[in-house]
Amino acid sequence: MGTLNNRKVAVIGCGFVGAASAFAIMESGLFSEMVLIDMNKDKAEGEALDISHGLPFSKPMQIYAGDYKDISDAAVIVVTAGAGQKPGETRLDLVKKNVSIFKSIIPQISEVNKDAIMLIVANPVDILTYTAWKLSGYPENRVFGSGTTLDTARLKYLLGQHLDVDSRSVHAFIVGEHGDSEIAVWSSANVSGIPINRFCEMRGHFHHEEAMQRIAEDVKNSAYEIINKKGATYYGIAMSVRRILEAIIRDEKTILPISSIQHDNHGVSGIAFSMPAIVGKNGVEATVPISLSPEEEKALKESASTLQKVIDDVF
Repeated sequence: MGTLNNRKVAVIGCGFVGAASAFAIMESGLFSEMVLIDMNKDKAEGEALDISHGLPFSKPMQIYAGDYKDISDAAVIVVTAGAGQKPGETRLDLVKKNVSIFKSIIPQISEVNKDAIMLIVANPVDILTYTAWKLSGYPENRVFGSGTTLDTARLKYLLGQHLDVDSRSVHAFIVGEHGDSEIAVWSSANVSGIPINRFCEMRGHFHHEEAMQRIAEDVKNSAYEIINKKGATYYGIAMSVRRILEAIIRDEKTILPISSIQHDNHGVSGIAFSMPAIVGKNGVEATVPISLSPEEEKALKESASTLQKVIDDVF
């Protein structure tokens, strides 16, 4: 294997999510080279040209459509390829279609590059992260999914709106499956160190249970609402991809709720799902123990059980 180029990224799949991610990556200034791959070469070439034409307003970068041989020295490979979620479809409905697509894509990646970090973005992200890990032969720390990074951002945004406070001052996580069984961790949620319920009361909100349930449901249903209104979600996830890549390339040791293989985390092992983890230049450096209430712990185990059943069906 040759030496990796830490200033090179590959994006595999140029649908809505792949193209939006490529645009967000270009805007970030993190890389000097980006290769786009899609089964429709014309689509990849069109996206590369369209994004490249904005480079005079950004930073110098080489952006081009390529083949798998062109990713041999990429430091990070972002996999967004897969069938999209249609109105009325759950993320888990996509499983069989996208596992089949991954059986074609992942071996082609690992054949030319065994040393990169592979970031899985396609849905259902937890199942596909597990699939990519199994098929690639990559170590666990270097293949992980975007997980609930976007769900967590949605939770922070909605709490910021509810409390009329900067969402960056809100500290809370969505954990578990990126999907219908995800869990909002209210027990440790806070605004700049002030417990969430206390801060709510400071802002004149006293119906905590009702508000928590409504906000958690709004987070869970965000993707469905957006898909029903405009057909697909892509800007939010593109910004999540950019944020994860910043943590990797800048070796930030940022704590993000990414989807990775779990080892006796609240009694869950052997599947990929989202828990807070330290992300840096080596990928997942460590999972972060997060305290859960008994109800949250029970919900997490149910979420893990849902994913385990799907994995057992597929593998």
